Amino acid sequence: MFENIIEQGAVLQLQDDILSRRLAPSMLFYGPSESGKGSAALELARVLSCEKEASWECKCPSCEKHRYLQHADLLILGPRSFAAEISAGYSTFLRNPAIDGTKKLFIRSLRKLQIRFSPVLMEDDPKLSKLSSVLQSFEEGLSDLWLTNTASVDNAVLEKQCTSLVKTAQTLIEDGIGGTIPIDHIRKTAYWCRLAPAGKRKTLIIENAENMRDEARNSLLKLLEEPPAAVNIILTSQRREAIMPTILSRLRPYRFLKRSAQGEKEVLRRVFQDSVKEESLAAGRSIISAYLDSFLPAGAEKLYPLAAWFIVSLARAVTSLDKKNGTQTARIITVLGQRYAPIANEAGFERPIDAAVIVKTLLEKSSNFENDSISRFFEICLDMVCAAARGDYDPQFIIYRDIFRKRINETETAVNTLNISAALALEGLFYSLKNDMVKPYREIYG
Repeated sequence: MFENIIEQGAVLQLQDDILSRRLAPSMLFYGPSESGKGSAALELARVLSCEKEASWECKCPSCEKHRYLQHADLLILGPRSFAAEISAGYSTFLRNPAIDGTKKLFIRSLRKLQIRFSPVLMEDDPKLSKLSSVLQSFEEGLSDLWLTNTASVDNAVLEKQCTSLVKTAQTLIEDGIGGTIPIDHIRKTAYWCRLAPAGKRKTLIIENAENMRDEARNSLLKLLEEPPAAVNIILTSQRREAIMPTILSRLRPYRFLKRSAQGEKEVLRRVFQDSVKEESLAAGRSIISAYLDSFLPAGAEKLYPLAAWFIVSLARAVTSLDKKNGTQTARIITVLGQRYAPIANEAGFERPIDAAVIVKTLLEKSSNFENDSISRFFEICLDMVCAAARGDYDPQFIIYRDIFRKRINETETAVNTLNISAALALEGLFYSLKNDMVKPYREIYG
């Protein structure tokens, strides 16, 4: 079990808890994006439902259903970035259609989206009447692909079939997926949890669980206070502290760490049957994130220099303000400016320090952050700051890094949870960071 989760000690702890029968009914998997939290949650669901010995190669009916995310005892909700994974799975499959694993990868990427429209969650949902024909077409397309002998079918026919599925998926993403977890989904989930399982156990997975409003959190808390005996509940989040304390107190935490560069390369080799160029290692970026970004319309080739330019523009604004006030600029600001200016300059960006101009440029160059790529943008910005902090051993850098993390997380919540416009959120982020980057230096050094 968990053989597919590379370089994560959390899965060893999970395995030990399973074998010693100490597994908690409710858990939190937390850590950076692309660290295997979601994959580990799905594998745990398979293991808990297995009708035999729960080995990785088990062919029991329950395990086979879980591998294709079709088990009646599995429910997943919560927002995530679907487009990049689906596009990467599509590319992998069409490159290697005769390999069974690539077909499974593509179908699983689509099923992760489809399960968000489970009848459990969509009953009485006003979106259902609008999306019912799209969902039916999606299900029929998935069934056809499942039955297709992809080793012998004409490549042009297969590509047309897969392209149609990807387009339908995009319609579902745009029209049916929000940035928050609605309270109705939590209430319907709670009812589902209290029904008897079809097999051994039910597993509920709530991804990016920090994206709930207060009423949804309170509803989830009631479920966690008295979890049904035959259900395991798994929440995932990038940050443990983003989970409400009263909810956190009822979860057993498992920490997932950022993998080494070699470990991330191995994930790409195993999962996507692909390798990565050395350029993707620049500035401490997650190799897996960079790889997935490359499949988005506003992919890494756009977002990476945009993030560099945003940070450099911020550094220039802070330096200008410090000069005006006669104060010394924090060294991390100088480091950030020097480190990322070549990337911004190479992309041809000008040097404004006006927030309105910066925001306008960000929106134009990113196509208004289509396909939820704004979350990727924030992630890249934070990766860049963390990389600069890791590359210098000044302990005060930790303070500035944590300020960046706090402000970026607040802004992402404003966009994805509170539905604040990207323009207003980005402008607020710029002003908050500019003011923060001036104040801490004075407080620390006097």
